Amino acid sequence: MINWLQDAWDSMNGWIFEMLVQPALYALGLMAWAEDAFEWIDFALFGLLQVLVVYVICRPLEAWKPVEPRTDSRSIRTDILYTCLTRLGLLPLLAFIAFSALESRLSGLLAGSGWVPPTLETLFPILRDWPLLALALYVVALDFGEYWRHRFQHRFSWWWSLHAIHHAQRQMTFWTDDRNHILDDLIGAFWFGAIALLIGVPPGQFPIVVVILRVAEAMSHANVRLSFGPVGERLLVSPRFHRLHHGELGAGRDGKNYGVLLPVWDWLFGTADFRRDLFPETGDPRLPEEMATGSWLQQQSAGFRRLGRALMRPFRRGAGRGRRAY
Repeated sequence: MINWLQDAWDSMNGWIFEMLVQPALYALGLMAWAEDAFEWIDFALFGLLQVLVVYVICRPLEAWKPVEPRTDSRSIRTDILYTCLTRLGLLPLLAFIAFSALESRLSGLLAGSGWVPPTLETLFPILRDWPLLALALYVVALDFGEYWRHRFQHRFSWWWSLHAIHHAQRQMTFWTDDRNHILDDLIGAFWFGAIALLIGVPPGQFPIVVVILRVAEAMSHANVRLSFGPVGERLLVSPRFHRLHHGELGAGRDGKNYGVLLPVWDWLFGTADFRRDLFPETGDPRLPEEMATGSWLQQQSAGFRRLGRALMRPFRRGAGRGRRAY
């Protein structure tokens, strides 16, 4: 099935390139960029697929049983802009350029050294005969990595200064998943990509893993009064489980419920809150108003300013101690 999906995807990319992109490049005298354009089509289509899958699943849920009415359309539109830039525009372009250069350099270094890095399939050869089991293990491993990235976003003050944009939203919907500072997104892309390379996620399975985690994360932010029950809540992250993480009482750097797909990590490491009757208001009232209701540019600027203050804080403390000693 995975091979069939890969073949269908490649065929669609090839048709778009041959029928639409290649003639345009030829007419504009830009055929030197043909190979890069073909690879960029893959990035753009994959982003569009993620947005469509998430919308088809999450929008009916929000219309069915919302936690609260949609009263702040402007903030929601800003979150939609975040999604468009993240999935279809700026971040994929930056990631494409960065990972293409990194992949070429790493391939050259590995080829020269003769060392082949271990992967899950080389450590456990039986996985080669069980592709769906291998896929499940890749999802679990990457979800574990995402849990710790999320905890670190709250643990380190410089990282929290960026991640706070995500927690400032008081009108949370499934679009809120992509409400992140651009630097935070870039760090997350490198984090996720490095773990995927380390455990050897095959190129054909990587998009499937991304879509699974993407849908889970978007659904967990959805404005829907939905719990998976006393058993299901311990198997999969629900909108109620993650809403507690965004609630005003749990906002800030000392939070709960960091999991993306599996609550087991929160349970193992003591950060789980399984109270099923709570659907709190969201947002962090301690954050500046521009982070909550400002435009995309205002929120990004506020994140940069907070990051600068967080990075300078240790130097200011050191200077203060020096003056007192003098």
